[in-house]
Amino acid sequence: MDLMRRSYCRLLLTVLCAVLLTAARSQNKYGPNDTIVVQAIVYQGDTIPYKELSEVYVYLRLTPEQRRALREWTRLRNAVYVTYPYAKKAGAVFNDISAHLATIPDKHKRKEYVKSREKELRSEFTKPLTDLSVYQGKVLMKLIARETGNTCYDIIQDYKGSFSAGFWQSVAWVFGSSLKQTYNAVSEDSQIEGIVLEVRRMYGYY
Repeated sequence: MDLMRRSYCRLLLTVLCAVLLTAARSQNKYGPNDTIVVQAIVYQGDTIPYKELSEVYVYLRLTPEQRRALREWTRLRNAVYVTYPYAKKAGAVFNDISAHLATIPDKHKRKEYVKSREKELRSEFTKPLTDLSVYQGKVLMKLIARETGNTCYDIIQDYKGSFSAGFWQSVAWVFGSSLKQTYNAVSEDSQIEGIVLEVRRMYGYY
């Protein structure tokens, strides 16, 4: 019985608190003679009701040219986000191979070393690179030029010879691309450079 009584008292206390809170809010909301209390400012001697409105965002309607530019930029941004990790890895491997080859004077051993690294790279990158679109492949070649300071054509020519470089250049040409793409961060590739810096900040690339 005491337990039920205590529970009932708690219920009443809860109801009472709720009523008092509601009354307090009502007292803040209404003034004398059932008027509504609002904020006010004094302007040139007159008291004027004042209320802050929520912000309203107004966007301009994009022109067809602006919509096309936005689509192209979004496509480029997505391609850079997808391919930059591969370009970063390729740049690191290229620099490592170059440094190692500088310590191997024997031409035959140099060739064997390049073949062993090529096998390693094929096993690691064949699957992800085959999933890239032609457009993403073009962006990847640009990024490799950025990371290594050499065009893809120059890299293939150095490690595989002029014939192989020429052959793969022909293949790239069929797909509307070129292994001889250079990278210029301040002019034609400034958009790519801006996106790369964004990726580096976001994922901590150095």
